[in-house]
Amino acid sequence: MNVTVFEALKWASSFLKENNRDENAGEIYLRHLLDVSRAQLYAEQRMEVPSGMWEEFQEGIRQHAGGVPIQHIIGFEEFYGRSFKVNEHVLIPRPETEELIYYGLERMKKLFKRGQTLRAADIGTGSGAIAATLKLESTDRPVEMMAVDISEEALAVAKENSQRLGAEILFYQGDLMQPLIEKGVKLDIMLSNPPYIPLGDRETMSEVVVDHEPQLALFGGEDGYNLYRRFMGQLPAVMNETFMIGFEVGAGQGETVADMLRDTFPEAETEVVFDINGKDRMVFCCRK
Repeated sequence: MNVTVFEALKWASSFLKENNRDENAGEIYLRHLLDVSRAQLYAEQRMEVPSGMWEEFQEGIRQHAGGVPIQHIIGFEEFYGRSFKVNEHVLIPRPETEELIYYGLERMKKLFKRGQTLRAADIGTGSGAIAATLKLESTDRPVEMMAVDISEEALAVAKENSQRLGAEILFYQGDLMQPLIEKGVKLDIMLSNPPYIPLGDRETMSEVVVDHEPQLALFGGEDGYNLYRRFMGQLPAVMNETFMIGFEVGAGQGETVADMLRDTFPEAETEVVFDINGKDRMVFCCRK
């Protein structure tokens, strides 16, 4: 059976809609199989999909309809223009986290001198997306990058990603900032996307997330703030005189996390930053 790109996308879209899944997954998966850009895919709508590929495409879309994240079927997720390997051991990087890096880089330019070598850490690194991206994007203020995760399996994925992308990172296994405290490390920059979903939200979440992404990376205790509270006990021991701290937070959590940072560093400037969708998704604390 000869199927065009247009017909394949139409089939996937209606099949996924029937199964209450994201209709865009068909486009993402077909682009991956054909190895084309979005523009190329839409320019080639009349092109026939090779028969073996059509079967593979259907199988992948059925798996996604059954709850498997499309990124796990592909094995990668795009983040800040680079491909990161993902699997069940790491959180799939989200667009909101790209904004954490974008706004972090903006603040670094104001805080630190051009050419100054900075020491930075990504705590709870998962796939290594924050660590590798900050390392590779911070060209005018070179970064000595460290990354910490409690999960050995997550660190294995992060190491593979950093090697493939050519990002030099020191990895540590341990709980939050404990490995850095034990080594007496002092940081200029700390970025983190910690688990922040309240346990009670589990019931209303999609099984695509709950059944396939690590619980350790999703849930932050009864109210979602457990990890932030623990950070506040550790950060003063690790941050230098001049520093930047950047957290990703759940929508609606911004002011609470900002107040924790204001209590911990009353002399620093703390602000809540809204994402492209107008949600409070980042909190930055800077001290000059």
